[in-house]
Amino acid sequence: MKQPLFLSHSTIFNLNFFLILRQFSKLPQGIVYSLLFTYFFIPTAANAIDITKQIHNPLNHPIGKQLNTRQTREEADRLLRLGKQQYASGTVDKTIESGLQALEIYHSLGDMKAQGLTYDLLAGAYLQLGNLKDAEDAIRRRLGIARDNQDFQNQIFALNNLGTLFLQKGEPKAAGQTIQDALVMARNLENIEGQGLSLSNLSLVYTRLGDYNRAIKLAQTSLDFRRKTGDAIGEINTLNNLGDAYLLAGDYENTIGNYGAAMRLAKINFNRPNQLRAIDGLVTAHTAVGRYERALELLEQRFAIAKFLNDPREELKYLVSSGELYEKLQDYGKARSFYQQALSLARKLGDIKQEAKLLNNLNELKGR
Repeated sequence: MKQPLFLSHSTIFNLNFFLILRQFSKLPQGIVYSLLFTYFFIPTAANAIDITKQIHNPLNHPIGKQLNTRQTREEADRLLRLGKQQYASGTVDKTIESGLQALEIYHSLGDMKAQGLTYDLLAGAYLQLGNLKDAEDAIRRRLGIARDNQDFQNQIFALNNLGTLFLQKGEPKAAGQTIQDALVMARNLENIEGQGLSLSNLSLVYTRLGDYNRAIKLAQTSLDFRRKTGDAIGEINTLNNLGDAYLLAGDYENTIGNYGAAMRLAKINFNRPNQLRAIDGLVTAHTAVGRYERALELLEQRFAIAKFLNDPREELKYLVSSGELYEKLQDYGKARSFYQQALSLARKLGDIKQEAKLLNNLNELKGR
């Protein structure tokens, strides 16, 4: 398991969960394991949070007393804009810092609308980090605010985000029901943006359920709505969703076509997370059809982006993927070198699971 950021009026953070369906896929096992590292983790389930309790138990912050109202609001608005820029550039840790500071001020001002926008931003950032508890907190607060204000459009977006959270928790049926409710509301309101978002997320649900043909049809319909509204980031997300579905269906030509379109559009719009997602999908697809040189070129692009973002976790993915590709090419010396670099970085990051996997990879390369 969207942009005007994750939960805003155009799109939602899309979860790259589809590898859990390996047993239903026609992909070779080796390809699936390669994908696993880039896309998949199983988070612990988060407990449901009572909306009413949250909405009527706001944080008590003194910020705002020190400045006049105009200065305070300007500062909060600046922080929110900064958080959105940070999210778009892929620096979600900084996004959370800016968002929480803005939220403190909006709470002190009693501005519910601005709080809702800030919860949108925070939910997207928390989900991207895999922090389901705080993501659910933010989503349910957002949904509560929208319902209190009879804000149907933002209910559509909040329901979509809640459905996305269910997907990441491994509950596709609950996700489908929640997103379907959002789609019905969007259709009743003739809300093109909401329909595009809901259809795109339903395609994710059916990918998770293994119904790839239906997932593809839903995503293709979603593209029509997203292009009508000029929602470039939403279009990128949906193109990546199509790439996911085609990849699992074993249709590599359409896989490469859709991931390629997503990558190009993401680059133009400086949407780094989706650009990385598309690159990873392309690496897997090109590897599957034996285009190893192209896969290596794409990995170098991933490395450049990771360096630009100063994101060691994205750099770690590059090192591991490169090692796996060179191992497939039977260039064991280079594979060993990449794995050793990855091992050093994994230890610095305290990533115990990745460290164990890399030690196993290096052990298997002994004598080769």
